[in-house]
Amino acid sequence: MNLTEEEIRKIVIDVISDLGDKATPENVKEVVTKRVESISGEEILYSKRDASSGRVILTAFGLNHPGIVAAVTKTLGDANCDIQDLTQKLMGDFFTMIIMIDISYSPKDLKEIQDEMYNVAGQLKIKIYLQHEDLFRFMHRI
Repeated sequence: MNLTEEEIRKIVIDVISDLGDKATPENVKEVVTKRVESISGEEILYSKRDASSGRVILTAFGLNHPGIVAAVTKTLGDANCDIQDLTQKLMGDFFTMIIMIDISYSPKDLKEIQDEMYNVAGQLKIKIYLQHEDLFRFMHRI
């Protein structure tokens, strides 16, 4: 049985909601795997390339104005996050940005960094989403 991306997303969101404060990447992966296996009736086998990483993907977009990249990267730097890749595109008055970040060395967890990015987004009047790379891997694995 193949699940759609939307079905997997719903399962992940439900699991994160159910786990609450205990929603670490490892716990989410374990519970999502069990739920998907119970739905599909097939065991999910992981290869070495499926191993959990400390990488997260930040996507940001909104009306362009000076200081966006500076504010986002300063906040990440203050959290001791390693920016591994950054791409930005201007389209008229709008901008988009995608950043691959390693949070392994940060004293902050993903939720704390997400909260900080939420505050930065509010100050800049843009949208910022920060998701663990494992979610993307898992969705494409199934």
